[in-house]
Amino acid sequence: MQASEIIKYLEELAPPSLQESYDNSGLLVGESSTEVTGIMVSLDCTEDVIDDALSHGCNLIVSHHPIVFSGLKRFNGKNYVERTVIKAIKNDVLLYAIHTNLDNVSEGVNQRIAEKLSLLNTRILAPKKQLLKKVVTYCPTNHAKNVRKAMFEAGAGNIGNYDQCSFNTDGKGTFRGNENTNPFVGNKGEMHSEPEVRIETIVPEFRVTSVLAAMKKAHPYEEVAFDVYPMENIWKEVGSGMVGELQEEMDALEFLKSLKTTMKTDCVRYTLPHKKSVKRIAVCGGSGSFLLGNAIGAGADIFITGDYKYHQFFDAENKIIIADIGHYESEQFTIELLAEKLAKKFTTFVPRLTRVKTNPINYL
Repeated sequence: MQASEIIKYLEELAPPSLQESYDNSGLLVGESSTEVTGIMVSLDCTEDVIDDALSHGCNLIVSHHPIVFSGLKRFNGKNYVERTVIKAIKNDVLLYAIHTNLDNVSEGVNQRIAEKLSLLNTRILAPKKQLLKKVVTYCPTNHAKNVRKAMFEAGAGNIGNYDQCSFNTDGKGTFRGNENTNPFVGNKGEMHSEPEVRIETIVPEFRVTSVLAAMKKAHPYEEVAFDVYPMENIWKEVGSGMVGELQEEMDALEFLKSLKTTMKTDCVRYTLPHKKSVKRIAVCGGSGSFLLGNAIGAGADIFITGDYKYHQFFDAENKIIIADIGHYESEQFTIELLAEKLAKKFTTFVPRLTRVKTNPINYL
């Protein structure tokens, strides 16, 4: 199997266009045409992880964090980033990163945290907007069903738990073809009026090209009329963080103690509870301090994330409990998530979880 097949699946799971502007997800080292001998999954990519992959015959490493965030100007092996890239190239190991795009999808990093905490009624904490488009086309009435079907199969018409969503209006289309046309209905050189259906549907921005291609292929006209409109709508399935609820209220301090066990962390830094019990929980894997306002706005009793700085803890202002469990600790289960999905999709592979603990932080 070529790496391109695996990459295609990963990019369906978490489209690269959903990554943040500062990120560098995607294939970082290697050629997508390479035959894959094995897959190793890790949170970070280091020299030790490459050694681990080689010892198990794996030539594709799928990591959450990109080894390269910004451009490298030299490859002299003077730091761990350069040395890791050099080792990967020398040993023909492909490096693929799936970072903030996996953070931003509803079945990604934060959903796995929510599952570990047994949260119910989960939703994206800070949904993104301006990622949806409205695609409109017009076609003969008798062909509307086939055109809609083609657009839906290409990824159009999904709204929350519903699919195949569209709005249809009957009307009349008029046109006149010149001598170079071969009209599906009517005659060249003559004005024609045809009963048509206006089909409107919602399309994620990254699927617009494929939806338009499918629509044109299914459409009977040789010249297809269509419109693509930008939308301000919030896309509830894509965004940062997640919020959900415990099945029952729990004593705040008892919950914090259980959090340490559940998330397998050696340290939980937290602000004093502003209330005795907690039920609504907000989470964000990695560095999530930018979501504190969203967590408070969502009515969360506690916000769990990593990388909080000293002065940022004051921002709780007796409105919420901030619980910092560590960056690595909050995202460590991401490799389980990726391995499970890859194993389910590609049954001929058994993705391996790296044995290397890449957390650079230790606790006494």
